[in-house]
Amino acid sequence: MNPKEIIARRAAQELNYGDVVNLGIGLPTMISDYITDDLEVTLQSENGILGMGGAAPKGRKDKDVINAGGQNVSVKSGASFFDSSTSFGIIRGGHVDITILGALQVDKEGTLASHIVPGKMVSGMGGAMDLVVGAKKVIIAMTHTAKGTPKLLDKVTLPPTAVKKVRRIITELAVIDVEEDGFKLVEISPETTIEEVKKLTGAYLKIDSHLKIMKVL
Repeated sequence: MNPKEIIARRAAQELNYGDVVNLGIGLPTMISDYITDDLEVTLQSENGILGMGGAAPKGRKDKDVINAGGQNVSVKSGASFFDSSTSFGIIRGGHVDITILGALQVDKEGTLASHIVPGKMVSGMGGAMDLVVGAKKVIIAMTHTAKGTPKLLDKVTLPPTAVKKVRRIITELAVIDVEEDGFKLVEISPETTIEEVKKLTGAYLKIDSHLKIMKVL
């Protein structure tokens, strides 16, 4: 199982029955493929879909049915389509229960940097600025490092997308909560150690007294 699949599978466990959920572009879009059939959630996409499903099956792709990242997706029975202004009205109106986004960096205060690397062309902010403000809960799903460089930091060094909005971070190595006094390790992969996670985290990391082993279904 590759790191991104591990992250997506674990992140899918954050969803609860009845949630309205927005999944960011990139890695988070994989989460829709790991939502169990018995969990009734409604996926919203900022390009104007409510009731989105997982990736479109081979041979059944509709070029006009895509998520915000431009990937072909399926839709559930009863899904609706609308313009972006209505979609962002849903987001800004506080109707999204949880958003799971990717990130370039997150710091110990929950500040997120996700949209720009100076001197490089990237996809841009998209709806992230609206989602981190409008969603009731913000979770980051990302790899723990970028080619060995920590992405969890004392302070973000890239331009911030939003300040003090992230509550939980899921990586291939751990589940880390953002608390008032910094990062807390609450789950750890059975494939690593506390010492290794600390080494790859660019900020002080508290260890939960009830630390759990991260389960990937």
